[in-house]
Amino acid sequence: MFAASITYAAKPNNALALKIENLKAAFEGESTASAKYAAYAKKAREEGHPQIALLFEAASFSEATHANNHKSALSELGQSVGKITPKFEVKSTKENLQDAINGETYEVTTMYPDFIKAANENIEKISLNYAYLTEKKHKEMYKNALEQLEAGKESSLSGTYAVCTTCGNTYDGPAPNRCGISMTPKDRFKIFKL
Repeated sequence: MFAASITYAAKPNNALALKIENLKAAFEGESTASAKYAAYAKKAREEGHPQIALLFEAASFSEATHANNHKSALSELGQSVGKITPKFEVKSTKENLQDAINGETYEVTTMYPDFIKAANENIEKISLNYAYLTEKKHKEMYKNALEQLEAGKESSLSGTYAVCTTCGNTYDGPAPNRCGISMTPKDRFKIFKL
């Protein structure tokens, strides 16, 4: 009689590896977007577009909030993130708005939907959903800003933005009593005003 013992090597948890990879990519993307939008705000001010600069400043803060949420989700999974060195080019305000629209469109049509499908941990899903829902609003805000800039009606853009410090949700106007995404109370919003 022949006896054999077979030992299988433990397979790596591919689902976990994918979640970690997705969260790290989201962290890097949001960190880069935050730095890029801060630079775009400076350029918009230099070009005499204060309302668009304000939008970029609010969005920069929102993107930093998303990055911090992704970093926290990674920490819950026992992971850390290294320093990010964002790479981007600052062009004219009009070109920067189009770049922002393109980036937000990718995030809401491809990146976040794919990442959310792969997610199954509460903290991870919450972090990704917060960003996804907010990016949809950012895309529309940037599209409106570009339309108003091209029509010479930039002064019709909001002079106040309210950003939820929990999820990054951005309102083009005063803060609501509670965030429509995270239910964070009004007193915990960061306000950006001209």
